[in-house]
Amino acid sequence: MSALGGISLPLPGQSATDLIKSQATVAKAKSAYGFTPEQIKARAKKSSEDFEAVFLNSMFQDMFTGIDGEGPFGGSGAGGVWRSFLTDEYAKSFAKAGGVGIAKQVYSTLLAQQEIRS
Repeated sequence: MSALGGISLPLPGQSATDLIKSQATVAKAKSAYGFTPEQIKARAKKSSEDFEAVFLNSMFQDMFTGIDGEGPFGGSGAGGVWRSFLTDEYAKSFAKAGGVGIAKQVYSTLLAQQEIRS
């Protein structure tokens, strides 16, 4: 199928009926938001991992709250900034590796919500 100025034209040897059927098949494969099921699953997986990373980041920040002194975990201003980057990377790493199980539940809930809306 080739497009000319937004108009779909049949390929050589393809009838107009075949073109319409192929367009209908593509339209059925996309959700109401214009995403294919594979794209929806990929986006849901990424969103669920991001959600778990935010939760874990909060937990890791609480873990380092009472630490003062010298070194990279010290209480100075630069140490606080470094610590926030460290906890963020820890959280992303943990979530990507499977986390504590929150992402799996969020993922299945997101997919269930997509099914309800379809």
